[in-house]
Amino acid sequence: MPNLVEIRDLHFSYGDRSILSGLNMDFPRGKVVAVMGGSGSGKTTILRLIGGQIQPQRGGISVDGQAVQSLDIKAMYALRRKMGMLFQHGALFTDLSVFENVAFPLREHTNLPESLIHDLVLMKLHAVGLRNAANLKPAEVSGGMARRVALARAVALDPQLIMYDEPFAGLDPISMGVIANLIRNLNDALGSTSILVSHDVHESFAIADYVYFLSQGKIVAQGTPEQMLNSSDPYVKQFVHAEHDGPVPFHYPGKSLADDLGLKRTAGGHS
Repeated sequence: MPNLVEIRDLHFSYGDRSILSGLNMDFPRGKVVAVMGGSGSGKTTILRLIGGQIQPQRGGISVDGQAVQSLDIKAMYALRRKMGMLFQHGALFTDLSVFENVAFPLREHTNLPESLIHDLVLMKLHAVGLRNAANLKPAEVSGGMARRVALARAVALDPQLIMYDEPFAGLDPISMGVIANLIRNLNDALGSTSILVSHDVHESFAIADYVYFLSQGKIVAQGTPEQMLNSSDPYVKQFVHAEHDGPVPFHYPGKSLADDLGLKRTAGGHS
């Protein structure tokens, strides 16, 4: 099948608060797909649903032909071996060295001998340019380097699916470019599918094959980065060009300032 991940008519809510409504999304094998939108639009929730951390109220998610919401714990654990996750801000184990952070999923999910784990970890660290930082602690490397360590950990098991939750957050421009290139290069080298949740238009558009735009839990636009850059859709234009007002209003909806201040308007429009 051409798609590694398929989402069909997906609905999810926290209590009475709807987060995602009627989503249909495809994530083809070997591609980098960006999921973009403002804060609170449901982007990270999609990653949690794909990983089976939460369950949809309606609809389905398929990963490598398996219905995620139907799997028992053992089957879910086996499916997660095919997934890598780069958490927002890295989420490294602060008390473990760089080497031990990358070795963790190999020890958790395999029975490989320590000698092989040693060589695999050094290879992954070499791929992100940090082999010589193996013995340092996360606090001893920069934020950009820590994110690269987290990326090495995410691909330690050569996953079919790699999910990135805001991988560029808090990084300087050079580090952002380095991480973006690594995401693209590692995806191509591994033949993986990458799902990139991000606010960053420039870096995401530079490496993505396809883009979904979310607003209020629904897909409002989708297409290639080039199509999105040239889109006349008001929401896409506002997001891509960082306009302060538009379909996403500057002011939180509600009563007007005049109403809050108790000012009454006359028929002529004067208070």
